[in-house]
Amino acid sequence: MGETGARGARPGLALATLCITMFMSMLDNVIVGNALPRIGQELDAGISGLQWVAEGYSLVFAALLLTGGALGDRYGRTTVFRVGLGLFTAGSAAAGLAGSVGQLVAARMLQGVGAALLTPGSLAIIRHVFTDERERTRAIGRWSGVSALGLAVGPVVGGPMVENLGWASVFWINVPIGVAALVLAGRVLPAVPPRARRIDLGGLVLSAAGLGAGVHALVEGPARGWTDGRVLGSALAAVLLLAAFLLLELRIAEPMLDLRLFRDGVLVGALLGGFTVSFGMFGALFFLPLLMQGVLDWSPTAAGVAGLPMTAMIVVAGPLAARLAGRHGPRLPLVLGLALCAFGLAGLSLYGEHARYPEYVWTLLVLGLGMGMTFTPVSITVLRRVPPDRIGTASATVNTLRELGGVLGIAVLGAVLTHRLTAALTDSLGRLGVPPETVGRTVDALAGAATGAGGAVPGGEPPAAVRAAMDGAFAAGIQLAVRCGSVVLAVAAVVVAVLLRPAARPGPPPVGAGAPPKARAGAARG
Repeated sequence: MGETGARGARPGLALATLCITMFMSMLDNVIVGNALPRIGQELDAGISGLQWVAEGYSLVFAALLLTGGALGDRYGRTTVFRVGLGLFTAGSAAAGLAGSVGQLVAARMLQGVGAALLTPGSLAIIRHVFTDERERTRAIGRWSGVSALGLAVGPVVGGPMVENLGWASVFWINVPIGVAALVLAGRVLPAVPPRARRIDLGGLVLSAAGLGAGVHALVEGPARGWTDGRVLGSALAAVLLLAAFLLLELRIAEPMLDLRLFRDGVLVGALLGGFTVSFGMFGALFFLPLLMQGVLDWSPTAAGVAGLPMTAMIVVAGPLAARLAGRHGPRLPLVLGLALCAFGLAGLSLYGEHARYPEYVWTLLVLGLGMGMTFTPVSITVLRRVPPDRIGTASATVNTLRELGGVLGIAVLGAVLTHRLTAALTDSLGRLGVPPETVGRTVDALAGAATGAGGAVPGGEPPAAVRAAMDGAFAAGIQLAVRCGSVVLAVAAVVVAVLLRPAARPGPPPVGAGAPPKARAGAARG
């Protein structure tokens, strides 16, 4: 059968299969957000416990993505894709059956393993199926748009599901989708030939342990205190382990993280854009459901429906970003998207516990437009700058940094929120006559208050007065955290604009990516 820009008999079905699985993977990043207040109530979890429910998935996802790319290169990207899809589906079922926070976090980690195996192969399979540059760009635009749509639809569909079917339903929804995708993948995805390469087990252990220690320090620091021995030990371990990881990657022949990719300024700019969008947006999307349901007293359904404007703008922005990238290169849509996200978060930070939806809905429209503009240009940059034999590793690097951005966004902005919340709550409860030593228990109870389970704290104060103090403190924490995310995105927009400046765009791919030593030397001389 001849080729007409796409390889294989059913490229449309192959793309649909990849889009379905990426949608499910991205959806799971955020759909849990609307369930967190109910999980906190029914499984007796504090704020740090809820953070681990979210971080357990993202941390494992980020830590294993690079290994998933290497496994795909070695054993075949389609084969590893199917294994990952099966593990993700099994993890979703286990999460739906979880009866404690520990079981739920473990199931979320299994989901993360599956997502790390299936995600890197998606972009490589697209490159294999679509051989024509124009058709490939359109396919990437659809694939990236669906990925972004999953992040936006999560809160919308999650709210009604939690309210009517319980929190476990946000995990059970993945099971029939995953089974259907497995059947479809077995029939329509082409076999992408593997290539011989070693698995960097040392890099896997060091990176996973380093990221885990760093996230542990950031999540537990506000609750235990930044001078606590365990927090300091985790922070020190993270620095040492990640430093050892980088040194190892520089010394071995086939590293898990190919640091030569970072010699290309254009590619670095695209990677930075993907990282910072996840940092700012994942942090905001994690805490907003708690604010809406806990402070503003919205139902899960209402909180989900409130996200529809953002979803609509992401749907519009995906194809628009693909067209802009095709005509002007990835710089324009990526920088514009980062700037819009920064502006939207800055606007959102102006509204507190007395905000009304019509007042701040414009910020959701801006955030959706900005977020949708960033996904496609990052993927297009990777395909343009990286040789075909390194696409799997490069794609894994992109997704690793995106997930790592989300992990650090939740952890860092969560630390900012908790620190500000504790300071504001200490001051407010002090004025109410509540002893300072009870503040810690009150902060932990905030997740319960967000689902309607809060009550009076020790000291005999009326619940209404304490609840008002907690609402004000939580809103103040959200405002500061979102403002910090806005600053990070604004700085990133400037840096990315410089790195992706037009003079740099026609430059060569990263030197030596996938080339033998002699070819690399010749390329360097050229």
